[in-house]
Amino acid sequence: MLYWLDLFGTVVFAISGSLIAGRCRMDLFGVLVVALATAIGGGTFRDLILGATPVFWVRDPLYIQSGVITAIIVFWSARRIQVDLYGLKYADALGLAVFTIIGCQKALDYGAGVTIAIMMGIMTGVMGGMVRDILCGQVPMVLRREIYAAASMMGAAAYLGLLSLEAPLALAMLVSALVTLTIRVLAIRKNLSLPTFRFTGKKP
Repeated sequence: MLYWLDLFGTVVFAISGSLIAGRCRMDLFGVLVVALATAIGGGTFRDLILGATPVFWVRDPLYIQSGVITAIIVFWSARRIQVDLYGLKYADALGLAVFTIIGCQKALDYGAGVTIAIMMGIMTGVMGGMVRDILCGQVPMVLRREIYAAASMMGAAAYLGLLSLEAPLALAMLVSALVTLTIRVLAIRKNLSLPTFRFTGKKP
């Protein structure tokens, strides 16, 4: 189940990266680069930090193949149909929920504690989007006021909490995904945000 969820998240994030690259009017190669960076970036950083080498997409090229095929389909289809970029945020939220679970479980499989597992869940969920935004010349979403990483953190905490209570894996995954999705979707629909730092001191 986790494997197929991981592939699903890869496809969702590849769609997200492709559409953002398309909005920046990149060519096919640029779309492929951004799509792959979005789809596998978070998992790559996670595996390198955990020492899970070679990283997941080297062991299983299906991740790369899925990302490339998705990017090509989006590249050709988005030029012929109207794409709702606002709906992209909801697709991105779904990918965030899936990758958060994957990151937590991967860390647990490598013997990490609760704190590291939560960090790996967040990293898997948000790092690909950070790389995507940087490549597209934007301030990463996770560094802006939008509630993004916080949703991932709450979902990761819910997942690990349920596992500690010996809840069934499927239930823990479902609840975790719902927590992440609910928080993120509410933030999108209600325009919720975290407080920003306001420096009131004298300028040097």
